[in-house]
Amino acid sequence: MVQVQRMANNSAPSGLDKEQVFIMAEKEMEYRVELFNKLTSTCFNKCIEKRYKESELNMGENSCIDRCVSKYWQVTNLIGQLLGTGQPPM
Repeated sequence: MVQVQRMANNSAPSGLDKEQVFIMAEKEMEYRVELFNKLTSTCFNKCIEKRYKESELNMGENSCIDRCVSKYWQVTNLIGQLLGTGQPPM
């Protein structure tokens, strides 16, 4: 996002106009919203019982959500790095 903001502040790489920069920013925002929605859905379905027994998350649910979110971000970052470098997975 910082890169897109810098590009929008008249330091856009050659060949990119403001419209292209805003389209890129919009795509990035759509990607981030989709990523957040997938993370929320995945971890909720994995960690929260279908029949609510309490109004607050219990210790097991809290731990599960923490681990799920952490693993989700680790995998997302790893995939991003692998795609960015073009190297095959280990």
